[in-house]
Amino acid sequence: MMFVPIILFFIIFKYVPMFGAIIAFKKYNFADGILHSPWVGLDNFKLLFSTPTTLQIIRNTLVISLLSIFVSFPFPIMLAIMLNEVRRMWFKRIVQTLVYLPHFFSWIIVSGIVVTVFSQQNGLVSGIWESVTGHTYPFLYREGSWLAIFVGSGIWKEAGFSAIIYLAALSSIDPTLYEAASMDGASRWKQIWHVTLPGLRITIVLMLILAMGRVMEVGFDQVYMLQNSTVSNISEVISTYIYKIGLMGSQFSLTAAMGLFESMVSLILVLIANAIARRYGNGLW
Repeated sequence: MMFVPIILFFIIFKYVPMFGAIIAFKKYNFADGILHSPWVGLDNFKLLFSTPTTLQIIRNTLVISLLSIFVSFPFPIMLAIMLNEVRRMWFKRIVQTLVYLPHFFSWIIVSGIVVTVFSQQNGLVSGIWESVTGHTYPFLYREGSWLAIFVGSGIWKEAGFSAIIYLAALSSIDPTLYEAASMDGASRWKQIWHVTLPGLRITIVLMLILAMGRVMEVGFDQVYMLQNSTVSNISEVISTYIYKIGLMGSQFSLTAAMGLFESMVSLILVLIANAIARRYGNGLW
């Protein structure tokens, strides 16, 4: 009975909307609706991939997403291990609160903080940079520094909350393994390497498989709030493209095709990641 609302949520908000994917194969208009709009087959996909900017948008999405996954993925693991090693409970609780807190901020707040800190005119980082080098640096207007700020802000916001999963996995490791390793003369680093990390292996693999399903998804809020026209060559991604072309430009069929392509690529990546993990006995299914 307690699980019924969850099932209904996924049916109503996840599975039923999949019916709308047929818009990608139609010339959709409000008058005819989803069912009666004329079919155009693969014309939307042909038009999509004949547009010069499409490949650049897909490239940007892949670059930003892969950077976000592979650069930020180890941070929750390291944070969970460090918190697990803390013996002063009052200090551990304070640190946990501080690192969990950014997760509950909206990207509007986080983006405002980032823009304030890295502002070229009066930002804190720019002020330090100017005092050292004698000139300011446009951190938010250079592609390399913008990418670093984008990934770094994502780590700052989500690493603490993501560490909860790994902390839960750490609590399931048998304490006698640490005692046995200590009796054998293993240092704390050796215990982490030979006991803690193997104990987290299954959780790490599962989280990596799930992360691969989000390779084509770059959070709209974060990108939209941080991007500007100067770095549009690297910051324009699928989510912002769908918003600007689909919602603001009313090209629903074209952006539905883009969304369907994004979902299919994500599905293929999840299947590949799971197949690789199964070879080592740690697949999701």
